[in-house]
Amino acid sequence: MLNYLKSTPALAVSAILLLQAGLLYSSIRPEVVPGSRPLSEVPAQLGAWRLDKEIPVDAETQAVLNADDTLNRIYDSGVREAALFIAAFRTQRNGKAPHSPKNCLPGSGWEPLASSLAAVDVGLAAPIQVNRYIISHGNDRAVVLYWYQSRDRVIASEYSAKFWTVADAIRLNRTDTALVRVLVPVVDRDEDRAGKTAYGFVQSFFGMLKSYLPA
Repeated sequence: MLNYLKSTPALAVSAILLLQAGLLYSSIRPEVVPGSRPLSEVPAQLGAWRLDKEIPVDAETQAVLNADDTLNRIYDSGVREAALFIAAFRTQRNGKAPHSPKNCLPGSGWEPLASSLAAVDVGLAAPIQVNRYIISHGNDRAVVLYWYQSRDRVIASEYSAKFWTVADAIRLNRTDTALVRVLVPVVDRDEDRAGKTAYGFVQSFFGMLKSYLPA
């Protein structure tokens, strides 16, 4: 029984039950839904990276995401490209919640080859921990970094993200969060270089991103 309680399915069920209990408790009070600047105002220049293409999120995808604000862009450093996707949720009530890229990417034809956690130094007291995936689509490969962010809090784990949603709902009566995803194509099968490019791209915008998420 103890081993089962420590298993991934049991932890997932526990997280869902906690989320439901927390949201039910907080629903007694009107939720605090903080405002923030629109993601469309994110600068076209991020350090050495310049906006190359704005990709609108189509209506069908938006209906699935159910996000309150989105950003979907490709930036170019003159040497490499990086795709930045952000889905911001002002509230997670009424069934709204970020969709994990590890579930969405296979649906769009990308298959995961490897996954791990990565530490990225963004100038804080300690590096942030993010998810790092190597994905493939035919002969194409890419490095994906993603995390969940609420204010200064960066979370890689989906289960931890749900826990903090419950904690914020109870303590602060708010459930806002954002999913941030970076994708960098692998060139000449050099995954290490693509990974370093992705880390550098994150460093270029991380400090600025906080001003576009609720404080």
